[in-house]
Amino acid sequence: MREQILLTLETNSRIDLKELAVLLGTDEATVANEVADMEKEHIICGYHTLIDWDRAGAEEVNALIEVRVTPQRDQGFDRVAERICNYPEVSAVYLISGGYDLLVTIEGKTLQEISRFVSGKLSPIEEVISTATYFILKKYKDHGTILEKKTKGERMLITP
Repeated sequence: MREQILLTLETNSRIDLKELAVLLGTDEATVANEVADMEKEHIICGYHTLIDWDRAGAEEVNALIEVRVTPQRDQGFDRVAERICNYPEVSAVYLISGGYDLLVTIEGKTLQEISRFVSGKLSPIEEVISTATYFILKKYKDHGTILEKKTKGERMLITP
């Protein structure tokens, strides 16, 4: 049942416990207890609200930063990743494969704010060898949610 609950919550975060119980063929209390247990065990680590900042009219700049670091003896990448996680601008840090070691996502108000973060906070970390920054120009889908719904193509009515 846990896997079914997790898969359902992951693909549709707006579903409520009553709907989930119906989908799983059980009662709401059982689902609520299972979700509470998974929260206590940190299987479910949190919930988030996805905001389309373009539609909200707010200025928001998102960037992906690839970071190459020198791993530390007996700690690998963990210590530097934890340090990067502590910055409030950072929304996510991932250990990745490929040419870089970490992928950092950050949010700011301007391109300059992001640039200052990279040059003033991230690059000076002793273990950081190099970075590559990519600015997100437009989001089409985020956290499984399509942000821009397709509009039906309308043709102009032509009359003779």
